Amino acid sequence: MSNFVTLTKDNFKKTIEENEFVIVDFWAPWCDPCVKFTPTFEAAAKKNKDIIFGMVDIEKDKEIAEYFQIKVIPGLLVIRQRAGIFAHDDGEVSAKAFDEIITWAREYDMSTVKDYYKREDSGPVSYTHLRAHETEAD
Repeated sequence: MSNFVTLTKDNFKKTIEENEFVIVDFWAPWCDPCVKFTPTFEAAAKKNKDIIFGMVDIEKDKEIAEYFQIKVIPGLLVIRQRAGIFAHDDGEVSAKAFDEIITWAREYDMSTVKDYYKREDSGPVSYTHLRAHETEAD
């Protein structure tokens, strides 16, 4: 399986649930900065084979973009262990900045997320909402 995928409402949830580390690029074909960012995104996928890089076309899959409240594109969402740990919705990202985001995400301490899942698995707890935990659009 390639680590560079098109994400849709049909495969988004499964991709998040079955992969430890996913980076999502929200884009549209009419968005010039999005189109310019695509080669950077593809190059990062080639350098980081252990990460799934998925693109969501916000025109075709509006539900996903709406669920994650994407207001500016290109937009990035970094998901590790089914939890969104970083979102960038300020538009363009340079290749250097994207590499730094990936490095930061690799080093991010996931112990809080692991503790949450452990509590959730052990029985009823008060629900602390993690955005990416419920990845399917309403």
